[in-house]
Amino acid sequence: MTCVTRTRTPLTRALGALVALGGLLAAGATLAAGYPDKPITVINPWTSGGPADTVARPVLQKLSERLGQPIIMENKSGANGVIGCAFVARAAPDGYTLLFSHVGPITISPAVQKDMPYDSVRDFKPITQIVSAPTVLLVRPSLPIHNLKELVDYARANPGKLSYGSVGQGSTTHLAGEILSTMANIKLLHVPYKGAAPVVNDMLGGSIDMSFLNIAGAISYVKSGQLRAIGVTTLKRSPLLPDLPTISEAYPGFEVNSWYGLMAPAKTPDDIVDMLQKQVAEIIRSPDIVELFSRNGLTPEGTTPVQYAEQIKTDLARWRNVVQTSGLVIEQ
Repeated sequence: MTCVTRTRTPLTRALGALVALGGLLAAGATLAAGYPDKPITVINPWTSGGPADTVARPVLQKLSERLGQPIIMENKSGANGVIGCAFVARAAPDGYTLLFSHVGPITISPAVQKDMPYDSVRDFKPITQIVSAPTVLLVRPSLPIHNLKELVDYARANPGKLSYGSVGQGSTTHLAGEILSTMANIKLLHVPYKGAAPVVNDMLGGSIDMSFLNIAGAISYVKSGQLRAIGVTTLKRSPLLPDLPTISEAYPGFEVNSWYGLMAPAKTPDDIVDMLQKQVAEIIRSPDIVELFSRNGLTPEGTTPVQYAEQIKTDLARWRNVVQTSGLVIEQ
């Protein structure tokens, strides 16, 4: 028997490492090439029939047709969206369990809740922001307020007396008022409700003075003159009310963007993420989807994973700053 001893020189070790790396890259390419070969589940962290359905269902239907596999939207609601997000954070990073993400549980909940079951940056991989969903600042028309300057002047002349309704503590409609209060150096009285309908009813009845509400739900009241629109909360003007200024035009940096997007568990292969981003971005540029979103006051985005990641980091910092500056204590 002949015993052969191989001595591994630095060169042979380097060549071996390159071969191993090539094998790993090939395995990754094979995974992406065969994806998807079975149904995909998209977790919606809200109840069925809500605003999320308006965005998700038509997009996922077209995505299913393009990929040639069923896409199942599964509702896992609770704890302001945290339960569904936590489920996806723990899922296998194989591209078959995705998250229909929202600004609330991804960037607001971490600012207002303790003991979060996930880290929004560490535990997810952003795919794309699908839409921006602006809210509109409304006042009851009996007030002598027709623009943002008049609102700020009125609030300063009547500190703590100008009331605004929200759909609940810690919601975007609540924190929008806190941001405006801080940036304009005014005092507003927050009145929380359990939904948009009672906010509108009490504004129409004169019980509260103003509110930040979804633009699609507010548009009919604005056009009928029952409520007066003062500004929109996104950085871009809304196509539903193109002549209405953004609040950021008066207060640069003001942004309350109730976006929806698509995310995956961390460590999902980049090639799968990139493929999904390209498909969704093309889908939301199709005329029928653009028209559907426009009717609902939504702006198509289709950002890259890097751009979406930056939006998330910016919003996380923004909401934490709002909570710290205002001294908010949110009861869970």
